[in-house]
Amino acid sequence: MDTITPDYRERAPGADHISIGRGALLAMAIAGGIAVANIYYNQPMLGIIEAEFPHQPITGMVPTATQLGYALGLFLMLPLGDIVNRRSMIIGQFAGLAAALALAALAPSAWMLVAASVIVGACSTVAQQIVPFAASLAAPEKRGATIGTVMAGVLSGILFSRTLSGFVGEHAGWRNMFWIGVPLALLGAGLMFAVLPHHRPTSTLRYHQAIRSLAELWNRHPALRAATVIQALLFASFTAFWTILALYLAGPSFHLGADIAGLFGIVGAVGVFAAPFAGRIADRKSPHFVVWLGAALTIVAWLIFGLWASVVSLVIGVIVLDFGIQSALVSNQHIVYALDANARSRLNTVFMTGMFLGGAAGSALAMLAWGKGGWPMVNLLGILLGMAAFTVKFAHHRRHQPAAARK
Repeated sequence: MDTITPDYRERAPGADHISIGRGALLAMAIAGGIAVANIYYNQPMLGIIEAEFPHQPITGMVPTATQLGYALGLFLMLPLGDIVNRRSMIIGQFAGLAAALALAALAPSAWMLVAASVIVGACSTVAQQIVPFAASLAAPEKRGATIGTVMAGVLSGILFSRTLSGFVGEHAGWRNMFWIGVPLALLGAGLMFAVLPHHRPTSTLRYHQAIRSLAELWNRHPALRAATVIQALLFASFTAFWTILALYLAGPSFHLGADIAGLFGIVGAVGVFAAPFAGRIADRKSPHFVVWLGAALTIVAWLIFGLWASVVSLVIGVIVLDFGIQSALVSNQHIVYALDANARSRLNTVFMTGMFLGGAAGSALAMLAWGKGGWPMVNLLGILLGMAAFTVKFAHHRRHQPAAARK
């Protein structure tokens, strides 16, 4: 029987990794899912939240505020993973997340909820402390599979969070969903306390130097720039869909509630299987091929949404969309983490900050498109974002083809 224990060895001189047991890896995947789920609870409940705060248009900015908070937390907090004890930081962030969720549950106004959402988003970045930690614990030849396993947990949290919050929001109110998140965050802290090894910093940089080094990493690595822009565009497409889905389903075409919108998270969970699958392909063949495939599948998904207006088309499109986005994400992370073993947290800072800025932009643009032209305009937005990602990958491949071919 595989128990969740801190199964690891001390780092040998010159070694790039220490081993970690399957139980500990599973715990990291679960904790990552618990953490990232918090930035998506509000999406299926947006209509319910708006009903409690009538005549306050700022309520529609709650998903965008959460995404912006996440991006801000990534930029300010993720670099610390290279220069402090990452175990202590992860546990502390989970405790802060529990407090932030309580603030959201108690928010007396839409403005306060937006402010609390920014804090929730920032604290939820603990998920992105866990992913590079797992990568650093993995042998190089298993790094893609390890990232894929942890990301499967993270992506499960993203998708099942919508199912949970849609059901709770519809039957118990949106505030109770945030209250449920409090003990879940404390559970994440407990799991990480139980299984994570103490982490020796990989860099002697001071905090301000670590922040300043982000620009240097961006300028030094074309692959980082390409991966970040591509994933930002794909994630914008992803968040555009999920931000509008509950509003679309509640409209005259379907007349369905938040609980049904949340159930689409279960459908999208099929895409979670893409994470370990993409990781294995990246290990054995090339992550670049999977990125191409992910961008193409994103475009196909939006074509399905636009050409066939029914619940069945939404189900099929969600599976294709999630499979494409998650495959590209794991493969782009594989590319980024391989650039510099001593700067993985900072590389992840650049990559994930860009990605979630894209997500925030996708949510905001989707709300604008919905107001201007309804679902057809949102559909056009999703297609254009997918095509832009494909174009950036093509341009980067043409410019750096010899380097890419050697990998």
